[in-house]
Amino acid sequence: MFIINQHQGIHQTGRLLLAISLLLPFTLAAQQQQPAISLDSLLKRVENNNISLQKYALKAESYGYKAKAATAWMAPMIGAGTFMTPYPGQEVMDDRDKGSLMFQLEQDIPNPAKLNAQRRYIASQADAELSGRHIALNTLKAQAKNLYYTWLIARQRIHVLRKNDRIMQMMKKIEDIRYPYNQSKLSGVYRAQAKIEENQNMIRMQQGDIARARAWLNSLMNAPANQPLEIDSTTVPQFNAEAVIDTASLATQRKDILQMEQNIRSMKLGITAMKAQAKPDFRIRFDHMYPLNKMMPKAYSVMGMLSIPIVPWASKMYKSEVKAMSYDIQAMEKERTGMLQESQGMLYGMQYQIQSMSDRIDAMEKKIVPALQRSMDADFVSYQENKLALPEVISSWEALTMMETNVLDEKLKLYQMIVDYEKELYR
Repeated sequence: MFIINQHQGIHQTGRLLLAISLLLPFTLAAQQQQPAISLDSLLKRVENNNISLQKYALKAESYGYKAKAATAWMAPMIGAGTFMTPYPGQEVMDDRDKGSLMFQLEQDIPNPAKLNAQRRYIASQADAELSGRHIALNTLKAQAKNLYYTWLIARQRIHVLRKNDRIMQMMKKIEDIRYPYNQSKLSGVYRAQAKIEENQNMIRMQQGDIARARAWLNSLMNAPANQPLEIDSTTVPQFNAEAVIDTASLATQRKDILQMEQNIRSMKLGITAMKAQAKPDFRIRFDHMYPLNKMMPKAYSVMGMLSIPIVPWASKMYKSEVKAMSYDIQAMEKERTGMLQESQGMLYGMQYQIQSMSDRIDAMEKKIVPALQRSMDADFVSYQENKLALPEVISSWEALTMMETNVLDEKLKLYQMIVDYEKELYR
Protein backbone atom coordinates (compact mmCIF):
# COMPACT_ATOMS: atom_id res chain seq x y z
CA MET A 1 0.00 0.00 0.00
CA PHE A 2 2.92 2.29 0.83
CA ILE A 3 4.53 1.66 -2.55
CA ILE A 4 1.27 2.38 -4.41
CA ASN A 5 0.82 5.73 -2.60
CA GLN A 6 4.44 6.62 -3.32
CA HIS A 7 4.01 5.97 -7.06
CA GLN A 8 0.75 7.91 -7.10
CA GLY A 9 2.52 10.90 -5.52
CA ILE A 10 5.27 10.69 -8.11
CA HIS A 11 2.79 10.57 -11.00
CA GLN A 12 0.77 13.48 -9.57
CA THR A 13 3.98 15.52 -9.25
CA GLY A 14 4.92 14.63 -12.82
CA ARG A 15 1.49 15.73 -14.11
CA LEU A 16 1.78 19.03 -12.21
CA LEU A 17 5.22 19.76 -13.63
CA LEU A 18 4.03 18.80 -17.11
CA ALA A 19 1.13 21.28 -16.82
CA ILE A 20 3.53 24.03 -15.70
CA SER A 21 5.87 23.29 -18.61
CA LEU A 22 2.99 23.51 -21.09
CA LEU A 23 1.79 26.85 -19.70
CA LEU A 24 5.27 28.40 -19.44
CA PRO A 25 5.71 29.30 -23.16
CA PHE A 26 2.34 31.10 -23.18
CA THR A 27 3.32 33.08 -20.08
CA LEU A 28 6.62 34.12 -21.63
CA ALA A 29 4.88 35.12 -24.86
CA ALA A 30 2.42 37.29 -22.93
CA GLN A 31 5.28 39.05 -21.14
CA GLN A 32 7.13 39.80 -24.39
CA GLN A 33 5.53 43.02 -25.59
CA GLN A 34 8.38 44.45 -27.66
CA PRO A 35 7.98 43.60 -31.37
CA ALA A 36 10.88 41.63 -32.78
CA ILE A 37 13.17 43.28 -35.31
CA SER A 38 14.52 41.28 -38.22
CA LEU A 39 18.21 41.27 -39.03
CA ASP A 40 17.67 43.11 -42.33
CA SER A 41 15.72 45.88 -40.59
CA LEU A 42 18.39 46.19 -37.93
CA LEU A 43 21.14 46.49 -40.55
CA LYS A 44 19.13 49.19 -42.34
CA ARG A 45 18.88 51.16 -39.09
CA VAL A 46 22.62 50.84 -38.56
CA GLU A 47 23.26 52.12 -42.08
CA ASN A 48 20.87 55.07 -41.73
CA ASN A 49 21.48 56.11 -38.12
CA ASN A 50 25.05 55.25 -37.15
CA ILE A 51 26.90 58.44 -36.26
CA SER A 52 30.37 57.30 -37.34
CA LEU A 53 29.13 56.79 -40.92
CA GLN A 54 28.00 60.38 -41.25
CA LYS A 55 31.52 61.77 -41.15
CA TYR A 56 32.37 60.34 -44.59
CA ALA A 57 29.68 62.36 -46.39
CA LEU A 58 30.81 65.48 -44.55
CA LYS A 59 34.43 64.90 -45.51
CA ALA A 60 33.44 64.28 -49.13
CA GLU A 61 31.49 67.55 -49.07
CA SER A 62 34.55 69.34 -47.73
CA TYR A 63 36.61 68.10 -50.69
CA GLY A 64 34.01 69.61 -53.00
CA TYR A 65 34.55 73.03 -51.46
CA LYS A 66 38.32 72.55 -51.49
CA ALA A 67 38.10 71.82 -55.21
CA LYS A 68 36.21 75.09 -55.72
CA ALA A 69 38.83 76.91 -53.69
CA ALA A 70 41.58 75.53 -55.92
CA THR A 71 40.33 77.63 -58.86
CA ALA A 72 40.52 80.91 -56.92
CA TRP A 73 42.96 83.65 -57.92
CA MET A 74 45.32 85.47 -55.61
CA ALA A 75 44.03 88.79 -54.34
CA PRO A 76 45.23 91.85 -56.24
CA MET A 77 48.00 93.95 -54.72
CA ILE A 78 47.67 97.72 -54.50
CA GLY A 79 50.43 100.09 -53.47
CA ALA A 80 51.28 103.77 -53.16
CA GLY A 81 54.60 105.59 -52.83
CA THR A 82 57.04 107.86 -54.59
CA PHE A 83 58.85 107.44 -57.85
CA MET A 84 62.30 108.90 -58.59
CA THR A 85 62.06 111.26 -55.62
CA PRO A 86 65.44 112.80 -54.57
CA TYR A 87 66.64 112.31 -50.98
CA PRO A 88 66.19 115.26 -48.63
CA GLY A 89 69.04 117.76 -48.81
CA GLN A 90 69.77 117.03 -52.46
CA GLU A 91 69.99 120.01 -54.82
CA VAL A 92 67.25 119.97 -57.42
CA MET A 93 68.39 121.64 -60.61
CA ASP A 94 65.02 121.44 -62.30
CA ASP A 95 61.46 121.07 -61.05
CA ARG A 96 61.14 118.00 -63.25
CA ASP A 97 63.56 116.20 -60.91
CA LYS A 98 61.19 116.39 -57.93
CA GLY A 99 59.78 112.99 -58.89
CA SER A 100 56.22 111.71 -58.73
CA LEU A 101 53.69 110.09 -56.50
CA MET A 102 53.11 106.52 -57.68
CA PHE A 103 50.05 104.29 -57.40
CA GLN A 104 50.45 100.61 -58.34
CA LEU A 105 48.01 97.77 -59.04
CA GLU A 106 49.26 94.24 -59.57
CA GLN A 107 47.35 91.00 -60.29
CA ASP A 108 48.61 87.42 -60.66
CA ILE A 109 46.73 85.51 -63.36
CA PRO A 110 47.22 81.73 -62.89
CA ASN A 111 47.13 79.38 -65.83
CA PRO A 112 43.55 78.01 -66.21
CA ALA A 113 44.88 74.57 -67.17
CA LYS A 114 46.76 74.40 -63.85
CA LEU A 115 43.71 75.39 -61.84
CA ASN A 116 41.40 72.91 -63.56
CA ALA A 117 43.90 70.07 -63.15
CA GLN A 118 44.26 70.84 -59.44
CA ARG A 119 40.47 71.10 -59.07
CA ARG A 120 39.92 67.66 -60.64
CA TYR A 121 42.62 66.13 -58.43
CA ILE A 122 41.11 67.46 -55.20
CA ALA A 123 37.53 66.60 -56.22
CA SER A 124 38.58 62.99 -56.94
CA GLN A 125 39.55 62.51 -53.30
CA ALA A 126 35.87 62.79 -52.35
CA ASP A 127 35.17 59.50 -54.17
CA ALA A 128 37.87 57.74 -52.16
CA GLU A 129 36.33 59.15 -48.97
CA LEU A 130 32.90 57.80 -49.89
CA SER A 131 34.47 54.41 -50.60
CA GLY A 132 35.78 54.51 -47.04
CA ARG A 133 32.18 54.78 -45.86
CA HIS A 134 31.33 51.49 -47.59
CA ILE A 135 34.27 49.79 -45.86
CA ALA A 136 33.20 51.13 -42.45
CA LEU A 137 29.60 50.11 -43.11
CA ASN A 138 30.68 46.57 -44.01
CA THR A 139 32.58 46.34 -40.71
CA LEU A 140 29.62 47.67 -38.71
CA LYS A 141 27.24 45.24 -40.41
CA ALA A 142 29.53 42.31 -39.56
CA GLN A 143 29.66 43.51 -35.95
CA ALA A 144 25.87 43.83 -35.81
CA LYS A 145 25.39 40.35 -37.30
CA ASN A 146 27.75 38.79 -34.75
CA LEU A 147 25.86 40.45 -31.89
CA TYR A 148 22.50 39.41 -33.38
CA TYR A 149 23.62 35.78 -33.72
CA THR A 150 25.15 35.80 -30.22
CA TRP A 151 21.77 36.92 -28.89
CA LEU A 152 19.99 34.28 -30.99
CA ILE A 153 22.20 31.45 -29.67
CA ALA A 154 21.91 32.75 -26.10
CA ARG A 155 18.12 32.52 -26.33
CA GLN A 156 18.39 28.97 -27.65
CA ARG A 157 20.74 28.10 -24.80
CA ILE A 158 18.24 29.51 -22.31
CA HIS A 159 15.53 27.38 -23.91
CA VAL A 160 17.69 24.25 -23.48
CA LEU A 161 18.64 25.20 -19.93
CA ARG A 162 15.02 25.81 -18.92
CA LYS A 163 13.99 22.49 -20.40
CA ASN A 164 16.76 20.80 -18.42
CA ASP A 165 15.76 22.78 -15.35
CA ARG A 166 12.24 21.35 -15.53
CA ILE A 167 13.69 17.84 -15.71
CA MET A 168 15.95 18.47 -12.73
CA GLN A 169 13.11 20.08 -10.77
CA MET A 170 11.06 16.95 -11.38
CA MET A 171 13.92 14.74 -10.17
CA LYS A 172 14.28 16.84 -7.04
CA LYS A 173 10.54 16.52 -6.38
CA ILE A 174 10.86 12.77 -6.67
CA GLU A 175 13.86 12.79 -4.31
CA ASP A 176 11.92 14.93 -1.83
CA ILE A 177 9.04 12.44 -1.92
CA ARG A 178 11.25 9.35 -1.68
CA TYR A 179 13.60 10.53 1.04
CA PRO A 180 11.12 10.38 3.98
CA TYR A 181 10.43 6.77 3.06
CA ASN A 182 14.12 5.85 2.81
CA GLN A 183 13.81 5.36 -0.93
CA SER A 184 16.62 7.87 -1.65
CA LYS A 185 19.59 9.44 0.07
CA LEU A 186 19.78 12.96 1.46
CA SER A 187 22.86 13.57 -0.69
CA GLY A 188 20.66 13.00 -3.74
CA VAL A 189 18.36 15.85 -2.67
CA TYR A 190 21.32 18.22 -2.20
CA ARG A 191 22.94 17.18 -5.45
CA ALA A 192 19.73 17.80 -7.36
CA GLN A 193 19.42 21.22 -5.70
CA ALA A 194 23.04 22.02 -6.63
CA LYS A 195 22.41 21.10 -10.26
CA ILE A 196 19.31 23.31 -10.31
CA GLU A 197 21.31 26.29 -8.99
CA GLU A 198 24.14 25.59 -11.43
CA ASN A 199 21.61 25.55 -14.25
CA GLN A 200 20.14 28.85 -13.04
CA ASN A 201 23.59 30.42 -13.05
CA MET A 202 24.04 29.34 -16.65
CA ILE A 203 20.73 31.01 -17.50
CA ARG A 204 21.84 34.23 -15.75
CA MET A 205 25.07 34.20 -17.76
CA GLN A 206 23.15 33.91 -21.04
CA GLN A 207 20.81 36.70 -19.96
CA GLY A 208 23.88 38.85 -19.34
CA ASP A 209 25.11 38.11 -22.88
CA ILE A 210 21.70 39.14 -24.23
CA ALA A 211 21.74 42.40 -22.25
CA ARG A 212 25.23 43.16 -23.56
CA ALA A 213 24.19 42.43 -27.17
CA ARG A 214 21.04 44.58 -26.78
CA ALA A 215 23.01 47.57 -25.46
CA TRP A 216 25.66 47.27 -28.17
CA LEU A 217 23.13 46.91 -30.99
CA ASN A 218 21.24 49.95 -29.73
CA SER A 219 24.44 51.98 -29.75
CA LEU A 220 25.17 50.89 -33.34
CA MET A 221 21.72 52.18 -34.30
CA ASN A 222 22.33 55.46 -32.44
CA ALA A 223 19.65 54.61 -29.88
CA PRO A 224 19.82 54.70 -26.05
CA ALA A 225 21.68 51.63 -24.81
CA ASN A 226 18.86 50.69 -22.42
CA GLN A 227 16.11 51.02 -25.03
CA PRO A 228 13.90 47.89 -25.29
CA LEU A 229 14.84 45.69 -28.22
CA GLU A 230 13.90 42.17 -29.28
CA ILE A 231 15.22 40.03 -32.11
CA ASP A 232 13.43 37.56 -34.34
CA SER A 233 14.15 34.22 -32.70
CA THR A 234 13.05 32.35 -35.85
CA THR A 235 16.05 33.69 -37.79
CA VAL A 236 18.17 30.99 -39.39
CA PRO A 237 21.36 32.28 -41.03
CA GLN A 238 21.79 31.01 -44.56
CA PHE A 239 25.13 30.43 -46.24
CA ASN A 240 25.15 31.28 -49.93
CA ALA A 241 28.50 30.24 -51.33
CA GLU A 242 29.74 31.89 -54.48
CA ALA A 243 29.81 29.33 -57.28
CA VAL A 244 32.86 30.89 -58.89
CA ILE A 245 35.23 33.32 -57.20
CA ASP A 246 37.48 35.16 -59.63
CA THR A 247 39.54 38.28 -59.18
CA ALA A 248 37.41 40.23 -61.68
CA SER A 249 34.21 39.75 -59.67
CA LEU A 250 36.02 40.41 -56.41
CA ALA A 251 37.31 43.70 -57.80
CA THR A 252 33.72 44.87 -58.34
CA GLN A 253 32.39 43.57 -54.99
CA ARG A 254 35.08 44.47 -52.48
CA LYS A 255 34.87 48.03 -51.23
CA ASP A 256 38.51 48.22 -50.20
CA ILE A 257 39.54 47.37 -53.77
CA LEU A 258 37.17 50.05 -55.02
CA GLN A 259 38.74 52.54 -52.62
CA MET A 260 42.21 51.56 -53.82
CA GLU A 261 41.13 52.06 -57.44
CA GLN A 262 39.74 55.47 -56.51
CA ASN A 263 43.06 56.35 -54.88
CA ILE A 264 44.94 55.24 -57.98
CA ARG A 265 42.64 57.34 -60.15
CA SER A 266 43.14 60.30 -57.83
CA MET A 267 46.91 59.90 -57.95
CA LYS A 268 46.83 59.81 -61.75
CA LEU A 269 44.93 63.09 -61.69
CA GLY A 270 47.58 64.33 -59.27
CA ILE A 271 50.25 63.48 -61.84
CA THR A 272 48.28 65.42 -64.45
CA ALA A 273 48.08 68.38 -62.07
CA MET A 274 51.80 68.14 -61.38
CA LYS A 275 52.65 68.03 -65.08
CA ALA A 276 50.53 71.14 -65.55
CA GLN A 277 53.11 72.97 -63.43
CA ALA A 278 55.17 73.17 -66.62
CA LYS A 279 52.66 75.64 -68.01
CA PRO A 280 53.41 79.37 -67.50
CA ASP A 281 51.59 81.72 -65.17
CA PHE A 282 50.88 85.36 -65.88
CA ARG A 283 51.06 88.66 -64.05
CA ILE A 284 49.92 92.14 -65.01
CA ARG A 285 50.98 95.38 -63.36
CA PHE A 286 49.68 98.91 -63.80
CA ASP A 287 51.59 101.94 -62.46
CA HIS A 288 50.25 105.49 -62.37
CA MET A 289 52.64 108.40 -61.72
CA TYR A 290 51.38 111.78 -60.48
CA PRO A 291 54.30 114.26 -60.83
CA LEU A 292 55.10 116.62 -57.98
CA ASN A 293 55.82 119.27 -60.57
CA LYS A 294 52.50 120.38 -61.97
CA MET A 295 54.15 121.24 -65.25
CA MET A 296 55.02 117.60 -65.84
CA PRO A 297 52.45 115.32 -67.49
CA LYS A 298 50.87 112.40 -65.65
CA ALA A 299 52.31 109.07 -66.75
CA TYR A 300 51.50 105.39 -66.49
CA SER A 301 53.15 102.05 -67.03
CA VAL A 302 51.53 98.72 -67.97
CA MET A 303 53.59 95.56 -67.75
CA GLY A 304 52.70 91.94 -68.49
CA MET A 305 54.89 89.13 -67.14
CA LEU A 306 55.17 85.45 -67.90
CA SER A 307 56.75 82.75 -65.72
CA ILE A 308 59.18 80.27 -67.25
CA PRO A 309 58.76 77.02 -65.21
CA ILE A 310 60.63 74.87 -67.73
CA VAL A 311 64.03 76.13 -66.67
CA PRO A 312 66.06 73.29 -65.09
CA TRP A 313 66.26 74.76 -61.58
CA ALA A 314 62.45 75.04 -61.47
CA SER A 315 61.34 71.99 -63.46
CA LYS A 316 63.19 69.42 -61.33
CA MET A 317 60.60 69.90 -58.57
CA TYR A 318 57.52 68.82 -60.48
CA LYS A 319 59.38 66.28 -62.62
CA SER A 320 60.63 64.47 -59.50
CA GLU A 321 57.14 64.57 -57.99
CA VAL A 322 55.68 62.99 -61.13
CA LYS A 323 58.21 60.13 -60.98
CA ALA A 324 57.56 59.56 -57.27
CA MET A 325 53.78 59.43 -57.77
CA SER A 326 54.19 57.06 -60.73
CA TYR A 327 56.10 54.61 -58.54
CA ASP A 328 53.43 54.94 -55.83
CA ILE A 329 50.75 54.02 -58.38
CA GLN A 330 52.72 50.97 -59.52
CA ALA A 331 53.09 49.86 -55.89
CA MET A 332 49.35 50.25 -55.27
CA GLU A 333 48.51 48.26 -58.40
CA LYS A 334 50.78 45.43 -57.21
CA GLU A 335 49.15 45.57 -53.77
CA ARG A 336 45.70 45.45 -55.38
CA THR A 337 46.60 42.34 -57.38
CA GLY A 338 48.06 40.66 -54.31
CA MET A 339 44.97 41.42 -52.22
CA LEU A 340 42.68 39.93 -54.85
CA GLN A 341 44.74 36.74 -55.12
CA GLU A 342 44.92 36.36 -51.35
CA SER A 343 41.19 36.96 -50.92
CA GLN A 344 40.33 34.44 -53.62
CA GLY A 345 42.24 31.68 -51.83
CA MET A 346 40.90 32.72 -48.43
CA LEU A 347 37.27 32.69 -49.59
CA TYR A 348 37.56 29.23 -51.15
CA GLY A 349 39.12 27.96 -47.91
CA MET A 350 36.34 29.52 -45.85
CA GLN A 351 33.72 27.85 -48.07
CA TYR A 352 35.18 24.41 -47.38
CA GLN A 353 35.47 25.15 -43.66
CA ILE A 354 31.87 26.33 -43.41
CA GLN A 355 30.60 23.29 -45.29
CA SER A 356 32.59 20.96 -43.04
CA MET A 357 31.28 22.70 -39.92
CA SER A 358 27.71 22.52 -41.23
CA ASP A 359 28.05 18.76 -41.83
CA ARG A 360 29.39 18.24 -38.30
CA ILE A 361 26.50 20.15 -36.75
CA ASP A 362 24.00 18.24 -38.87
CA ALA A 363 25.42 14.93 -37.64
CA MET A 364 25.36 16.10 -34.02
CA GLU A 365 21.74 17.29 -34.27
CA LYS A 366 20.34 14.31 -36.18
CA LYS A 367 22.32 11.43 -34.70
CA ILE A 368 24.17 12.17 -31.47
CA VAL A 369 21.62 14.37 -29.66
CA PRO A 370 18.63 12.05 -30.41
CA ALA A 371 20.63 9.06 -29.21
CA LEU A 372 21.53 10.82 -25.96
CA GLN A 373 17.92 11.98 -25.59
CA ARG A 374 16.65 8.41 -25.91
CA SER A 375 19.24 7.27 -23.38
CA MET A 376 18.14 10.03 -21.01
CA ASP A 377 14.46 9.16 -21.46
CA ALA A 378 15.12 5.51 -20.79
CA ASP A 379 17.15 6.25 -17.67
CA PHE A 380 14.50 8.67 -16.43
CA VAL A 381 11.75 6.07 -16.83
CA SER A 382 13.87 3.58 -14.90
CA TYR A 383 14.51 6.25 -12.28
CA GLN A 384 10.77 6.95 -11.94
CA GLU A 385 10.21 3.23 -11.44
CA ASN A 386 12.90 3.32 -8.75
CA LYS A 387 15.13 1.00 -10.78
CA LEU A 388 17.96 3.50 -11.19
CA ALA A 389 19.80 5.77 -8.77
CA LEU A 390 19.85 9.54 -9.14
CA PRO A 391 23.61 9.85 -9.95
CA GLU A 392 23.20 7.66 -13.02
CA VAL A 393 20.29 9.77 -14.28
CA ILE A 394 22.29 12.93 -13.64
CA SER A 395 25.16 11.49 -15.70
CA SER A 396 22.78 10.95 -18.63
CA TRP A 397 21.32 14.41 -18.09
CA GLU A 398 24.78 16.02 -18.06
CA ALA A 399 25.84 14.17 -21.20
CA LEU A 400 22.72 15.36 -23.05
CA THR A 401 23.06 18.91 -21.74
CA MET A 402 26.72 19.06 -22.69
CA MET A 403 26.05 17.81 -26.20
CA GLU A 404 23.16 20.26 -26.72
CA THR A 405 25.42 23.06 -25.48
CA ASN A 406 28.21 21.93 -27.80
CA VAL A 407 25.80 21.99 -30.73
CA LEU A 408 24.89 25.60 -29.93
CA ASP A 409 28.56 26.52 -29.49
CA GLU A 410 29.32 25.05 -32.91
CA LYS A 411 26.33 26.85 -34.41
CA LEU A 412 27.60 30.18 -33.09
CA LYS A 413 31.02 29.45 -34.59
CA LEU A 414 29.33 28.59 -37.89
CA TYR A 415 27.31 31.81 -37.89
CA GLN A 416 30.44 33.83 -37.13
CA MET A 417 32.26 32.08 -39.97
CA ILE A 418 29.41 33.01 -42.33
CA VAL A 419 29.69 36.62 -41.16
CA ASP A 420 33.45 36.59 -41.74
CA TYR A 421 32.93 35.11 -45.20
CA GLU A 422 30.43 37.81 -46.16
CA LYS A 423 32.68 40.50 -44.72
CA GLU A 424 35.64 39.21 -46.70
CA LEU A 425 33.54 38.96 -49.86
CA TYR A 426 32.31 42.56 -49.64
CA ARG A 427 35.09 44.08 -47.51
